[in-house]
Amino acid sequence: MKNVIKSFYLIGLMLFMSCAQAQTIKIGHVDSNALMNQMPERTQVEKQLEDYQKQLEGELRTMMTEYQKKVTEYQNTVATMSNLIRQSKEKEITDLEGRIRDFQQNAEEEFADKRVELLKPIVDKVKKAIEDVGKENNYTYIIDSSMGVLLYTGTNADDVTGLVKTKLNIK
Repeated sequence: MKNVIKSFYLIGLMLFMSCAQAQTIKIGHVDSNALMNQMPERTQVEKQLEDYQKQLEGELRTMMTEYQKKVTEYQNTVATMSNLIRQSKEKEITDLEGRIRDFQQNAEEEFADKRVELLKPIVDKVKKAIEDVGKENNYTYIIDSSMGVLLYTGTNADDVTGLVKTKLNIK
């Protein structure tokens, strides 16, 4: 009878220990902004974005030069124009103003889309590395401290930025 009680006690203790281990929460934090800025691919992406921005600015400059030319031409000859030609020139200038406005708005949207498109592979790579570190090191949660989510870091919290850097081969 004592052996049966000892066996139940031992089984109960083992169950208690396994439940306690199953409920252990391991939390780490990472600064994804710092990781993104240290990615070697980031320099290439920044260069591509800079080139794209220069291309858009060049097109806008061309449109603005054309606009200035038309306005100056209009101002210099308005006194000698017939009513029909004056209205035609004014419509031309107004239409060009609208095209410039539309171009500026579309250029901003396209630049933002291009930025997202070029940064997505880097973001995905960092995210995958964070997930891999989490799985390999049995983290329950990894919180991104660069997003303003991390409210407190105690002495027991793990900064896994170094582990993720290693995973990404960043020095």
